[in-house]
Amino acid sequence: MTTFPSSSESTATAAARPSLPADLAALLAEQIHQGVLAPGARLPTEKVLVETHGVSRAVVREAIARLKSEGLVTSQQGSGAFVDPNVRKNAFRIGAITAQDSQDLEHILELMLSIEGTAARLAAARRTSDDLKRIRQGLVGMEYAILNDQLGDEEDYAFHLAIVQATHNPHLVSLSEYLEANVRHVIRSARRNTARLYAQRMVAVQAEHQAIFQAIEAGDPQAAGAAAEQHLRQAAERLRLYAADPPLAATDASGAADP
Repeated sequence: MTTFPSSSESTATAAARPSLPADLAALLAEQIHQGVLAPGARLPTEKVLVETHGVSRAVVREAIARLKSEGLVTSQQGSGAFVDPNVRKNAFRIGAITAQDSQDLEHILELMLSIEGTAARLAAARRTSDDLKRIRQGLVGMEYAILNDQLGDEEDYAFHLAIVQATHNPHLVSLSEYLEANVRHVIRSARRNTARLYAQRMVAVQAEHQAIFQAIEAGDPQAAGAAAEQHLRQAAERLRLYAADPPLAATDASGAADP
């Protein structure tokens, strides 16, 4: 039985956690996305949801209303609530992947290739002076991180986000944020967990970032797109190398990788 905090607990933590309806809606949405509740399937009755999750009928009704507004659920009067038969067509979702999922990563990188190439081209055509300032800040931040033997993950994210924001296309920004949360962390994790040739690779990564920035600064969409696409192709190759590297745990006390 999944239970949520009592009303007194909810009051005490209201500022720090989502509402009960949001919690229940998120739980049911996850079951829908995972296929536990298949397209066209009838949701458990209001009574069952109340008893299973230890919430009130009002909470259940609001949670179902949220799912309806998200296009995940439909209602049939007198029959209850059902998973929308077209839910898989209406919702874009990338399942969990790891650096070892080579085929999935290839597919994802192909998707990112088209998105980031387009974003760089649009950024080169539309960027403002403020946009360039933010992109440059991310670039300089990564340079500083490399010089100080740091990973520069946050700076890398800031650089790529600034480029997408320079397109002034809110849908591209939202899609990029989704990919950041679900895909790019895999690449960074692979990079973070390896030791051999790390410094050399980061210098190469930074050179690719420099090429993207210079093309955007010059207002050259064709060159910016080509530089972004080359960066993704090189990222794909580096992922293969990361997979072949020994993990950091295999290094000796001096920090050198085992031969």
